[in-house]
Amino acid sequence: MADGGEQLSISIAHGMGGIAAAEWNAVAGVDAAGAGNPFVAHAFLAALEDSGSATAETGWAPHHLLAREAGGALVGAAPLYLKNHSYGEYVFDWGWAEAYERAGGRYYPKLQVSVPFTPATGPRLMVRPGLPAARTHAIRAALAEALAGLARRNNLSSVHVTFPPEDEWRALGEAGWLLRTGQQFHWENRGYATFEDFLARLSSRKRKAIKRERRAVAEAGVEVRALLGGDVSAEQWDTFYAFYLASARTKWGQPYLTGEFFHALGTTMPDRVLLVAAFRGTRLIAGALNLLGGGVLYGRNWGAGEDVKFLHFEACYYQAIEFAIRHGLDRVEAGAQGPHKLQRGYLPAATYSAHWIADEGFRKAVADYLRRETRHVAHEMEELEDYSPFKKSGAAPETEDGGF
Repeated sequence: MADGGEQLSISIAHGMGGIAAAEWNAVAGVDAAGAGNPFVAHAFLAALEDSGSATAETGWAPHHLLAREAGGALVGAAPLYLKNHSYGEYVFDWGWAEAYERAGGRYYPKLQVSVPFTPATGPRLMVRPGLPAARTHAIRAALAEALAGLARRNNLSSVHVTFPPEDEWRALGEAGWLLRTGQQFHWENRGYATFEDFLARLSSRKRKAIKRERRAVAEAGVEVRALLGGDVSAEQWDTFYAFYLASARTKWGQPYLTGEFFHALGTTMPDRVLLVAAFRGTRLIAGALNLLGGGVLYGRNWGAGEDVKFLHFEACYYQAIEFAIRHGLDRVEAGAQGPHKLQRGYLPAATYSAHWIADEGFRKAVADYLRRETRHVAHEMEELEDYSPFKKSGAAPETEDGGF
């Protein structure tokens, strides 16, 4: 494939073990200093595969796409999986699959460009940073073309690129892919010096509610500490995994991640992993797993062995905000779902996905569905903005009455 006159060779790697970490990370824009999205780091994807969490046996067969120059240098890549189900994606296409198969088609297997079990925006059609814009565009287009070609040659129903950044999403739309929008709730750092600075921007009622919730956790005799991965012991990872299992079985019926995965993160990504740990004395009773990178704190998994009122909000939301303020981070992304996050300072943010559909009739049906869904999502986000917990611009100053 051509790239501004230079040939690109496209190949598939059936696992991160066959790709040098340094060259993958260079294309992903990830470095040891904390730059880049942690979920596309070689160590994270390798931990998913090596732990048995994302493998062919679990329905996530790695088929990572690699684009190399004539001299062999890796200049583009995409984390790609051949899937025989739609679990662990957070951009739901179960309805599409059911409709297509009712009409006599075969929806699975399909191709999925994503990070397994991770509803966080990050690069998907990755191009080595620092290249000229035209070259970047050409390499990205070659990756998209290769994805569609792979699906055609293997008679696959579709290709799905989930949680890409907006520029990649728009480029795929220009290439004829169907575009979908969703929403999450993100907290933005508006230059706060302390958590109290953040609270001061909220309406009086919301401010008091947060203080009341935080005080209730402290009065319950629970101490919450933020631990980097290297400070979490093997025993604590085992305990957290037990919490994760209980939570996952309640929510999904079947956990996606193995215990080995959490141990691998603590070992291979110690400075990118943050466990907000809740203790009663010396006993770990709950935890919230986060990852760090590119000025963002990403909330991932929560689990508890003891039911303490408001502890989920403290560990997952308020401690994340405090950590972000203390370390000068730009944003906290608290994962999928959760309008309840709104009253805690997390505002609606758009997420994106792009979809290539092989069957023309089915493609038209999905396109019609997406037009209606897009209007609904936009309307919902506008409505949610009206419920922002922040003081309205131009509102009269509020005073504390001291009553809790």
